[in-house]
Amino acid sequence: MSTIKKYAAAIVTLALAVTSAASCGGNTQSAASAADTTASVAAAENAETEKADETETQAAETSTTEAEPEAASGSGEASYTPDASNVKLIGRTLSNDGVLWLAQSASGIEFTFKGTHASIDVKGDSTAFGSADSQARFAVYVNGERKLDEMVDNFEKSYEIFSSDSPEEVTVSVIKLSESANSTFGISSINVTSENGISPTPAKDLKIEFIGDSITCGYGVDDEDRDHHFSTKTEDATKTYAYKTAAALDADYSFVSYSGHGIVSGYSSNGEKVAEQIVPPVYEQFAKTYGSSAGLFDETTPWDFSAFVPDYIVINLGTNDISYVTDKERREEFISGYADFIKQVRNCNPDSHIVCALGTMGASLNSSVKKAVERYTEESGDTNVTYLAFAQQSDKDGLAADWHPTEKTHEKAAERLVEHINSLINGESTADAA
Repeated sequence: MSTIKKYAAAIVTLALAVTSAASCGGNTQSAASAADTTASVAAAENAETEKADETETQAAETSTTEAEPEAASGSGEASYTPDASNVKLIGRTLSNDGVLWLAQSASGIEFTFKGTHASIDVKGDSTAFGSADSQARFAVYVNGERKLDEMVDNFEKSYEIFSSDSPEEVTVSVIKLSESANSTFGISSINVTSENGISPTPAKDLKIEFIGDSITCGYGVDDEDRDHHFSTKTEDATKTYAYKTAAALDADYSFVSYSGHGIVSGYSSNGEKVAEQIVPPVYEQFAKTYGSSAGLFDETTPWDFSAFVPDYIVINLGTNDISYVTDKERREEFISGYADFIKQVRNCNPDSHIVCALGTMGASLNSSVKKAVERYTEESGDTNVTYLAFAQQSDKDGLAADWHPTEKTHEKAAERLVEHINSLINGESTADAA
């Protein structure tokens, strides 16, 4: 292994350890140990690389000097690997080997620049040449207008996203429309012809995290035929109650959502527990995929909860548990499991107000969610948790694929949630939330 590769490997080791240490269950000792290891490797390689570094520095100085006239004129294209220094990171993202990976629904990036041209280089995962119903879907917005709506069907592809004859002030957003479980995609480069490069858009004052299932993912929202079935081509997280709530409150957001998942059981077609499709075990990791990320990044990488600290967290889970919770004993299992999940979420987010909501696709477990909130509050003394009942969807607002909510239903749910959060912000009573 070359000197540069050895040193890079040590840096990656440190970065992964620090990420783990920063998560809600992290171990700070592992980060310190990794730092010691990295320092030792760096010291050992220092003498070997010193001469090479001097040569590279001289070459870089020569290159910079030659490029200065082009940079000063603003006519040259520059490329950037997206990270927090040059873009706003939206939701949970993961950098690995020079690629920023997007998995969760509505995750993405946002940046501004003044220039004449912009493009992005995208990398697909193993679904890129697989079923079109599982490929990742994303959109690109320029100054708030959707310019691209694409399915990731190549392992590598460049997309032109902006072009102008004269420099313009531009804001670009790249948003993943489909969910994590089926597919992911990465951004390896942002390429712009600009006067001053790219910059992150400002963070917003309010932050909200949404934890949910297919409703939060926007399952079927672009296919208003209840007899049709799942496809990432008809998922659009920007049409969900969650995205609309964040927009209405002018909030930054983060989604953690998986179709078919629940608190104690995923959706069951025969009444038997589906234990492999529950959210609590995967909440503290970056994402969950059905194998599409293999060899590209580690989806189980612990999430750094200091990277996004929400003021409000909305848990909208229980719809899939309904198919399993069919008797009194299982109802008690659900209440206990839900109360435990509130504890888990609280452990990772000490100061957030937690809203526990349910009802859009069935209200049979609403009273159980309310009891879980009451039990958690009684046991912990934590009153920074509220319950909210959504209105059930109706035929007059239509039904999307597999009887999922239409955009109209999502709009009504968003109105209800915005009202609830505003009442919390204003210190008003939320007694009518039941």
